[in-house]
Amino acid sequence: MKRKVLSLFMATTLIASLAGCSNETATSSTGTANTAETTEAGETEVSTEPEAVSLTVWAPENQIQNGTMDSMTKSFQELHPEWDITFTVEAQGEDTAKDQVLRDVAAAGDVFFFANDQLNELVNAGAIARLGGSTEEMVKTTMAEAVVDTVTVDDAIYAIPFTHNTFFMYYDKSLLSEEDIKSIESIMAKETPDNVYNFCFDSAGGWKLGSWYYGAGLTIYGESQVDFAAGANWNNETGIAVTNYLIDLVNNPKTAYADDVSLSELTADHRIGAWFDGSWNYNLYKEALGDDLGLAVIPTFNPDGNDYQLKGFYGSKAIGVNSHAENTAVAVAFAAYLGSEEMQLQRFKESGQAPTNLAAGENEAVQSDEVAKVIVEEANIASVMQPISAEFGSKYWENVVAIAAEIRSGELNKENAQEKMDKFVATLAVE
Repeated sequence: MKRKVLSLFMATTLIASLAGCSNETATSSTGTANTAETTEAGETEVSTEPEAVSLTVWAPENQIQNGTMDSMTKSFQELHPEWDITFTVEAQGEDTAKDQVLRDVAAAGDVFFFANDQLNELVNAGAIARLGGSTEEMVKTTMAEAVVDTVTVDDAIYAIPFTHNTFFMYYDKSLLSEEDIKSIESIMAKETPDNVYNFCFDSAGGWKLGSWYYGAGLTIYGESQVDFAAGANWNNETGIAVTNYLIDLVNNPKTAYADDVSLSELTADHRIGAWFDGSWNYNLYKEALGDDLGLAVIPTFNPDGNDYQLKGFYGSKAIGVNSHAENTAVAVAFAAYLGSEEMQLQRFKESGQAPTNLAAGENEAVQSDEVAKVIVEEANIASVMQPISAEFGSKYWENVVAIAAEIRSGELNKENAQEKMDKFVATLAVE
């Protein structure tokens, strides 16, 4: 039976000492540095000195600013007196980590946080260490199968997932009811004051835009996501209906366009009904709206006479180890520590990121948390696994951005929607 996300399971080992470079798995010792000394009596005794180690960590800015990384580096050092670690923690967003690592792998962080859709390119470039031993076992036995899949390439584990990477719907309870938010149609039909937007449309570089097309049952590279001969079908009759629907939605005066507004200002002024975002901005919206902040699974929409459940990309945010790390054993041990049950719970408490560790997910604080609850529901009924093939990564992101941008500018309209979508589909062809 497949394990459900955040279902009850017993956590096991926290820290590992195995890592690999490129596609091989290497074993590293985690022992102390010993030196031999001779006493006056001529007897030889061994003295134990901590091994001096330097470790560069690339972490998202929010985990640096709130003190999470500082706390975790200190607690890890306390657990490992055999190492005298000099940590260098640098801000690097998970969304752009791959690009920065591949600029110069040797100069990149020894440990880095990244979004799992970047994994194939990191593996193909030999930039991320394959994990083995107890680290691999930790990932496989303390995470749901769907989560493990997000960091697996050719049956090998390359990273430790630490939080779910998806989005859901936020809404202002003073403007919309639980009934209103069930569909985009009912959200847009709600009567609101003239200076209030009912909905905020956000393409997020194609990350959120995909939910409309995948929700309508459309695919890129088939249901398997790796049937490259199948190409994409976003230009078929349903795809054009979705595109025309988005043209109407974006051009509706009651729709805010994310690139043109400040969501933090709109929420604070009760001027936005519903919008899509992730857990990382929960505290921002909660501070602005307090008890008026509502959370829900993304809704349905009806572009062609049929109700479709929007389906957001599901993935994970994960922690990887640079294949060129000088101190592999320390880097792997620290990465595993950052992804452990205890650290996931700490990160949840400090930044609201729902843990992928199953035992952490059963923690009372997580179970009673509305963010964690909606993320699990979203993952189960309103999501599609985000493709991680190199082909998808190299073609989709570069070309999909034009769809929303051109709808907004008017360059993509109902008169040329077929032509534009044909061109988009052609850019995804794999020779």
